[in-house]
Formats: sequence, C-alpha cells, structure tokens
Amino acid sequence: MAIPNSLARAARNAIDTSALLRDGPRPGPQQKAQLRRYEVSALLPNGDISQTRHIAPALPVFEDAFCAFTRGSLVETEYGPVAIEDLMPGETVLTQDGKSETVLWKGSVTLIPGREDSRGRTRPLTRIMSDTFGMQKPLSGVIAGPAARLLATPAHLRHLNGGLPMLTPVSEFQDGMSVIETLPPTPVELFHICLKRHTVISVDGLQFETYHPGVSAVRMMSHNMRSIFLNLFAHIHSLQDFGPPLMARAGDGEVDALTA
Repeated sequence: MAIPNSLARAARNAIDTSALLRDGPRPGPQQKAQLRRYEVSALLPNGDISQTRHIAPALPVFEDAFCAFTRGSLVETEYGPVAIEDLMPGETVLTQDGKSETVLWKGSVTLIPGREDSRGRTRPLTRIMSDTFGMQKPLSGVIAGPAARLLATPAHLRHLNGGLPMLTPVSEFQDGMSVIETLPPTPVELFHICLKRHTVISVDGLQFETYHPGVSAVRMMSHNMRSIFLNLFAHIHSLQDFGPPLMARAGDGEVDALTA
C-alpha cells in the first residue's frame, strides 16, 4: 500500500485548526489555550495509508483518542503478537469474538505524564503486574495509558450497570499493590487504534477496547471543536461513522450513554 506525501495535508490541517480556534469562544483571562502535536496514520478508501501530523487542543476528549497503550504493548493478531508501534492501518488484529479485523486508524502522542499542565492536570499511567487478573493476565507487567479501558468491572462500580459487563478505565483498578499509578517525569509515547467497529482486542493478555469517542463526551463539544476533532480521523466523515459503542463504558463515576 502506498503512503502518499502528506506534508500539504498536514499544513492544511494546522491552518484549519488555527482558524477554528481563532473563531471559537475566547478563553478566560486565567486560561491559556494549550495545543499538542498528534501523529495519525489512516487507511483511505483507495487502499493508501495517510500519515499526518496535527496540532490540536490538549483536552481530554482529544488526548483520549491517543492515550491507551504504551510503546511495546503487544496486540494479538492471527500471526501472533505485534508491538503497537509496529502495527499499521491495513493490517489485522484479533477481536474478542475470534474475528480478524482490519486496523483503519492509529494515533500516537508523546507527553510527560508527571508534568502538570496549565490547569494543574497530570495524565497518570497505570502499571498492572503480571497475573493480576488471573494466570497470564497479563502475561507480564503492563503499563497502560490514561485512556485505556478494560473489559472488567471493579467491585466499587458494579452497581453502575446492574452487574453486566462493562468497559472500565484502568485507573479504577488501582489498589496500590498489583495495579499502581505511575507518573514518569520523562516523555512517553502512547497509542490507540480504531477498527471498523468498536470492539475488544487482546493486548498483553488483557481485554482492552479499541477507540471510540463515546457519546457523552461528543455531546459536550462545540461545533468548532467537533470539526477539529474530525480532522484527526481521515477514515471517517462524521461522528456517526464510529458506530455504536460495543457495551456500557464507565467513566467519571457513571456509565456513558449507549446511543446518540
């Protein structure tokens, strides 16, 4: 598959983002608009792979599209485990139901988890020790990003979905012993992937979700922010193209809506 020259498109994305931010609501006197660089690879309808860099807001709804897996995380494919950084759009991964599905999009971002931003916010990682969720679950120690969600429910959140399966942020499993928060003071590269549908894949022996923006977060975005957000995903045309969430997703002490 060819990888077309994307410099012109990257420049156009930067210009479009700057214009949308300029025309959007002004930040308050104590607010400073922070931007971050995001790296994107996407499978286009003609089979080409688009590789672009984007400058977009350093807001949770944007960062969550990129912050699930750290470099070296092993994604299960029909040919065996592949490191997340080596996985490219057009290649396939195994889903929870045993199907082999094509990666349509991969995003990455580099941030310093232990550094506070202008709002005093950090982006902690979660270290999961081997065998925490059972034999070889995970196979060895795993470090997951702040946007990673597991197909599991800790005891303190089981009331949210009537005991039914739920996708839960890894931070909710932190117990200070086998699942701990870590805040590296140095840059960390993080990744996430999209398939045609929202589903669950095996990463280092654990069941993680593929990327989906959710419904609640999208509803809170302004029109301008939605346009900037969609610029990050060359393989879709609208938010509806992400499809429905696979199942309930926990976040901020509640369950994200399942339908738009």
